[in-house]
Amino acid sequence: MYIVMGGTGHVGSAVVDALLRSGHEVTLVTRDAGHAARGSTPGARVAQADVDDVPSLQAVFRRGQRAFLLNPPADVAGDTDATERRTIAHILAALDGSSLEKVVAASTGGAQPGDRLGDLSTLWTLEEGLRAQPVPAAINRAGYYMSNWDGLLDVVRATGRLQTLFPADLPIPMVAPRDVGEAAAQRLVSPRDDVGVVSVEGPARYTPADVAEAFSRALGRAVEVDVVPRAQWEATFRQLGFSEAAASSYARMTACCVDQGFGSPEGAWRGTTTLVSYIEALVANAARP
Repeated sequence: MYIVMGGTGHVGSAVVDALLRSGHEVTLVTRDAGHAARGSTPGARVAQADVDDVPSLQAVFRRGQRAFLLNPPADVAGDTDATERRTIAHILAALDGSSLEKVVAASTGGAQPGDRLGDLSTLWTLEEGLRAQPVPAAINRAGYYMSNWDGLLDVVRATGRLQTLFPADLPIPMVAPRDVGEAAAQRLVSPRDDVGVVSVEGPARYTPADVAEAFSRALGRAVEVDVVPRAQWEATFRQLGFSEAAASSYARMTACCVDQGFGSPEGAWRGTTTLVSYIEALVANAARP
């Protein structure tokens, strides 16, 4: 039995789908069993557990042999770093005594120690915790999710402007969430000694200018890039509903990505979803009634 945290989300559902296609038994973990039952892939079992309730999560882990670990994103209206460090501690505590033979964890490219670096530092904490415990752990560091552009569709359609904090010509290792899930599923079924860190990227690296061009092609109108100056990053996050703490963390995380780059693409696991095909599907799905 394979246990999948976040099994109703973009990445988790892709993990579930890939495992089911290969004939494996899957239990998806969710806080809302009713919601999961209505939207889950036929063939998957549903287990209700809350990451803030360690015994409930531990009980689910005890049902399986392998598990996909996904730390849920925190509400940006609160202190995201503090919340995500707490839930990571709960996930690690739930692994204790679980008898799992292997786990695969979703992390992020550029994960590193530090203070107030958003996912870069919180997911580093998850990685370090997994390295310190006995269950063999495969860690997938995913690139920038293409789905991060989803929320801009309506504004881009209306204004022809794509706002970004990244330089317009910065090559970014973007990846579709479905490909992130496919990569995780492959490592879930691979041998127990397939452990350690693997980078997960799309078929190529793309710039914000490439994103604008993909929107332009899909919408049939000109789209230009609006780059937000660094001095306005925190204010921009605050305007989007981020708390002061979350805005600071996300701005510092963005600065790390821009200043340090994204490392070498050599050796990365590569998905098949191109940026153009992802944006075209996004626009087409939004047009459906």
